[in-house]
Amino acid sequence: MSVPALVEEYSSDNPLVQGYEWLMNPMHWQGPEGIPLRALEHLGYTALTLSIAVAIAVPIGLYVGHTGRGRVVVISLAGVLRALPTLGMLTLFVLLAGLGLMPPIWALVLLAVPPILAGTYAGISAVSKDTVDAARSMGMTEPQILFRVEVPNGLPVILGGFRAGVLQVVATVAVVAYINLGGLGRFLIDGLSVSDYGRVLGGAVVIAALAICLDIVLAGIQRLAVSPGLKAPRRQRGDSPTGRETITAGVQGGNS
Repeated sequence: MSVPALVEEYSSDNPLVQGYEWLMNPMHWQGPEGIPLRALEHLGYTALTLSIAVAIAVPIGLYVGHTGRGRVVVISLAGVLRALPTLGMLTLFVLLAGLGLMPPIWALVLLAVPPILAGTYAGISAVSKDTVDAARSMGMTEPQILFRVEVPNGLPVILGGFRAGVLQVVATVAVVAYINLGGLGRFLIDGLSVSDYGRVLGGAVVIAALAICLDIVLAGIQRLAVSPGLKAPRRQRGDSPTGRETITAGVQGGNS
């Protein structure tokens, strides 16, 4: 629980200048109310949310993508969850379960599940049927096909869905401060309560910077996730891969 501080004194009435001065104040980078600890709390809420969302969305996406069963249900469910207002769901869960950590976390899980579910399903279902048939003709079982062929081939798309989920949660987890939890959202809520717009702008900048840094890291991981077997050698202009080469590359990508 945090008690809002008094409004700070700034050298200008310009909110941009106030935000800059707030960020440059060394007092805001230390102590239990400082930016580093608030950022760690923010990342902790994000990690907890994503852990639950991944545990729910990935198995469902793998099953639907591999078997093709329940495709319409998954697409409809993802669309419905995307339309739910996070702040409204937060209020609903608090009314049903009371104050605490998990009500806002479950509201954020509903936000994170759709992109992870859609990315997992799309990554698995987008794998070439010829590649899957080639793996099956080699005697692979269905679990082997899923985890040694489809998952490695679809991993960039799967990570793309995870990346989208991370960015949405990092940008939205500030709402947990609405019910007196921590995180970077404290700067927004506390600043608004005393009309300290320098603190509000500074907190918003820190949240945006954190999201951008995470996006850069995840983009690099997503690029590295392409299996070496899928990176075909460069060909001379006019050359095109044969069907056998395409199938072989896909299966090698799962075996590498």
